[in-house]
Amino acid sequence: MRVFVEVADRGSLTQAAEALKLSRAMVSRHLASLEQWLGARLLHRTTRRVSLSDAGEQALARCRRLLDMADEVQAIAGTTRSEPAGKLRLTTSLSFAQTQLTAAVADFQARHRRVEIELLAVDRAVNLVDERIDLAVRITNTLDDSFVARRLATCRSVLCASPAYLQRRGVPASADELKEHDCITHAFGSRAEYRLRHAGRLLVVGVGGPLSSNETAVVHAAALAGAGIAMLPTYYARRDVGRGTLVRLLPDHEPEALGIHAVYLSRRHQPQALHLLIEFLAERFGGEVPPWDAPGAEGLGRAGSASVPSSRKAAKRPFAAKPARRRRGSPIRPARTPSSRS
Repeated sequence: MRVFVEVADRGSLTQAAEALKLSRAMVSRHLASLEQWLGARLLHRTTRRVSLSDAGEQALARCRRLLDMADEVQAIAGTTRSEPAGKLRLTTSLSFAQTQLTAAVADFQARHRRVEIELLAVDRAVNLVDERIDLAVRITNTLDDSFVARRLATCRSVLCASPAYLQRRGVPASADELKEHDCITHAFGSRAEYRLRHAGRLLVVGVGGPLSSNETAVVHAAALAGAGIAMLPTYYARRDVGRGTLVRLLPDHEPEALGIHAVYLSRRHQPQALHLLIEFLAERFGGEVPPWDAPGAEGLGRAGSASVPSSRKAAKRPFAAKPARRRRGSPIRPARTPSSRS
């Protein structure tokens, strides 16, 4: 029955066999047995495609319901087991997977060796239903109400640039001067802007530059190469700031924080392994102050603390501030309603 549903969903015996880790011959054998038991042909098969017969369309919905009931019974029974087991599919951004989530997953699996995890690291919004994702770790302030979300931690960011860039272009002494610099922006929308909190207000600063990317790792590499000023998450930039390969700018203007969320389809029939993983991540990432922002962490320390000299001092030591090149742009404006990039 599960083989039939998998074939119907994927439209291919070969793809279904790969997903179920069966041979194509075994998939055909299971289908033949189900058709013999029902006394009806469920699929029309050609060399190029597989389609449902009339009997198959009627049987598909009922088979799904029976499988849901079977999964529910398995989940209930699983809660009584001492050791969780099964396979989970996770997704998150490439940068968070590289710096945080992969190590967390490895530590979780060291505790629960019967849990298999497939980690999909992409910089796009993955459809949890279509791609059969059990858990998405998303960094955003905008969540889809159709899913369940649990806040794991806060993602803070830092404005920074390489010493070489600051030597060449000078150090911005105010948010307004950011408009006169090359800013390496995230290619998430049509308008490039930095959202900064200063003196109790949220300011929106229109910025621009010759380079943008949809991937944090590229923005980070460009900043190290001296291409301009970047806004990077502290979990990604803290070591470079600590080593001096990136310099923190405008520490009294804190970029708007984002939430790090565990996003999943439903609380009902939740596998034991998924429940334990969510609890593990919530404990590991530490809520409002995650480990990478905690006092004593390498580099930045807690966001908002001035771990490098202020902009004006940095301009004298070792950088000499140069006259900024004027670039037309709208003035800084207070934000009416906070929003965020995801």
